[in-house]
Amino acid sequence: MKRKQRDSSTKFQIVLEGLKEKTTVVNLCNRHGISQTQYYKWRDHFLSKGNGVFDVGKQSREVERLKHDNTCLKIIIGDLTTELKKNEIFI
Repeated sequence: MKRKQRDSSTKFQIVLEGLKEKTTVVNLCNRHGISQTQYYKWRDHFLSKGNGVFDVGKQSREVERLKHDNTCLKIIIGDLTTELKKNEIFI
């Protein structure tokens, strides 16, 4: 039997539905065609990574800082390369 590939959005919706407890895990798994073991793996992964959702602002600031640093370093490298090329001409 061929395994279904589910995207992260689908997995998220299934786990969220299970956490809301409006249905049993057995019924949820049967309806979506997954095993209970698979559901619990997804749920545990979701719960272990869930606290990172609230760090988005911190992460985006860090990414922006790194992009800025990268741009500054590229400018410095470009300036040094140009200076070396000029010095080669006069040697």
